[in-house]
Amino acid sequence: MSVTVCLYAKTLYYPTGGGHLWVYLNWALGLRALGCQVIWLEAVFPWTTAPEVQALATALKNNLEPYGLAESVALCSTVDQPLPGTVESDCLDLEAATEADLLLNMSYGMPSDVVKRFRRAVLVDIDPGLLQTWISARTLEVAPHNMYFTIGETVGKPGTQIPDLGLEWHYTPPCVALDWWPVYHPQEDAPFTTVSHWSAYEWMEDKGEVYANDKRTAFLPFLNLPQHTNQALELALCLAEHEQNERTMLRERGWRVRHSLEVSSTPQDYQRYIQNSRGEFSCVKPSCIRLQNAWISDRTICYLASGKPVVVQNTGPSQFLPDSAGLFRFNDLEQASRCLEKIAADYEQQCHLARALAEKYFDAQKVTGRLLEKVLI
Repeated sequence: MSVTVCLYAKTLYYPTGGGHLWVYLNWALGLRALGCQVIWLEAVFPWTTAPEVQALATALKNNLEPYGLAESVALCSTVDQPLPGTVESDCLDLEAATEADLLLNMSYGMPSDVVKRFRRAVLVDIDPGLLQTWISARTLEVAPHNMYFTIGETVGKPGTQIPDLGLEWHYTPPCVALDWWPVYHPQEDAPFTTVSHWSAYEWMEDKGEVYANDKRTAFLPFLNLPQHTNQALELALCLAEHEQNERTMLRERGWRVRHSLEVSSTPQDYQRYIQNSRGEFSCVKPSCIRLQNAWISDRTICYLASGKPVVVQNTGPSQFLPDSAGLFRFNDLEQASRCLEKIAADYEQQCHLARALAEKYFDAQKVTGRLLEKVLI
């Protein structure tokens, strides 16, 4: 497919966030597998100095080098103005990026005048429910696009709590580049794991009620899970130095705890951690439960692609996500425990079902191909 796609990502200020990088990398690799030329566009805050830009761009290119994308990085400003002439980062510029046939905006906040410079612009919502809430509350301004896609199954559907903003939302699943995520067999004593932020101090409002929307709040009802299962459970969390009490509390309840930077400082580290796990256990942000967005994370589908069964919190009715076949979705502690034991009792078959699920629904080449068919007709 002779198409040039500009992927607008948001990783430049996450130079050690291997898992965060994979959110966009899977899409880029899927597009390239279709034969597309991919330009990886990142925005620079205007207060960032030229040496800082150089360092950030170099770190990003080093992370993208193993995937053949280091020379495809372009930079622009977060405001509608050129980058300072003193910025020398050996990257493509905005002029080169806007020559693309399509803008795939996965970072949202591109100035309207810049979006208009692309022949065709598509927004891909990877924060279903949250993005619509931010726009509705005017905490985020998003430029008009030609089409709008979302990874939340219920966005724009009748009866949902999620505002559609008067836009037509097309569903697309998240994707994983299967050629880069092969099945991997862990050691017998490997734990169920996940990689996550913890106390993010993120707050949401729902019908006048303000609630915490971080992973710590999500895990609170399940803190005693290790005492209800024979399966080893490990959390790789982004914990600050002053949160030593959190580490202690989790370990006292039976969780293994590691720092997320130990396991995900690079894309390769993140991948190794997932592939050396027995499976995934994770809760979701409270907003996913309240909004019932039928969301599945980009991290979870990497576990599935690696042949790892997953146990994740139920985010609402889905047209295709199973509840007990490679992917197990739970609502309470008892269900979570039962799901882990069911996997242990039939582990090899559940590994097979996990990979099959990734191949059927989340194959990056298929997902990006279907999106392009809708957009470029």
